[in-house]
Amino acid sequence: MPKLMILYARYGDGHLQAAHALRDSFARHGIGEVKLVDLLAESHPMLNEVSRFVYYKSYTVWPKMYGWVYQATKTMKPGSLFSQWLHSFGAERLTRLIRQEQPDAVIHTFPMMVLPMIARRIGRRIPMYNVVTDFDLHMRWVHPAVNKYYVATEDLRQEMIRLGIPQQRIAVTGMPIRFSFAPGRCPAEDARRFGLDPNRPIVLVMAGAAGVLAGTRELCKRLTEDGGVQAALVCGRNRNLETSLRRQFAGSGNVSVFGYVDEIDKLMGIASCIVTKSGGLTCSEAIAAGLPIFLYRPVPGQERNNALYLQAKGAAAICRSPGEMAGAVRALLSDPARREAMRTAVDALRRDGAADRIALDIMHDLPIMVKEPIL
Repeated sequence: MPKLMILYARYGDGHLQAAHALRDSFARHGIGEVKLVDLLAESHPMLNEVSRFVYYKSYTVWPKMYGWVYQATKTMKPGSLFSQWLHSFGAERLTRLIRQEQPDAVIHTFPMMVLPMIARRIGRRIPMYNVVTDFDLHMRWVHPAVNKYYVATEDLRQEMIRLGIPQQRIAVTGMPIRFSFAPGRCPAEDARRFGLDPNRPIVLVMAGAAGVLAGTRELCKRLTEDGGVQAALVCGRNRNLETSLRRQFAGSGNVSVFGYVDEIDKLMGIASCIVTKSGGLTCSEAIAAGLPIFLYRPVPGQERNNALYLQAKGAAAICRSPGEMAGAVRALLSDPARREAMRTAVDALRRDGAADRIALDIMHDLPIMVKEPIL
């Protein structure tokens, strides 16, 4: 059995969730030796903390600066000096890990393309696979040494082909998510388990894994002010936000506050729509659940580009204020034709079983061989 390594990063939860989904899928298909590595955290812990702090602050303090950096580097070439410098982080740590673990392949759910440099150093080419975790393509994902790319949409595939990447090296699989959203559940029972009323529409409000969706208090107040709608507000791992909102909405029959929810698929299964920030994995989960998506003030960078793409496809609506959001949600819930049109657009983007499809394709692609150990 091959040994695999998956490189991810903790900017939000999406890259780690994708890594977990792939690891679980490989395990289901008989490959148990899959090592997950947060390369930047292990190799440069101080830089990792600073960069994560800057990333999260980009939602509230420096959104335009982050967006400018993202767009300025979006078309950088793999061979440029800046690209080579950017992809050099973690080289020593990954070299030690490769010599220790002897992986047969490396999979990226976050674009740290240091492996080609290491392969030249150790004199052995290790197969490399990139699982793109956004609906937008940044050139950090692109490198001539990548064996195969797994993308969410046909539009991304066509964009890569225009860049000169051979079409046989790109597969449209969707993003690997944790849940299958299989039919057969009882929505009324699931609603009651979460303390929600199964007879009223449920708007799922996702503040993000770190609770960074701006204006959640006002959003929930405006969404539920007429009493016809209830909000399930998920604060992620932001304990301070959860405590504050529980206190504010205590006794409210319209807003239920949750922390981090492991069974988010069950909440998605009973929701009428979702209000969220436009991270690739969360939007992919919403698409798999068949939920119309409302995106609140997406920050510049990959999240705004994700939002613009999903809105152009008719699967999402971008709103800039709590009042606009409340009006858009009510308009959807009161108009069956609009709901059906949005759900049809969402279904057109749906790709079921992405994690299994990616895992099986990589297993099929890997040569069965006896390796010399990496010294």
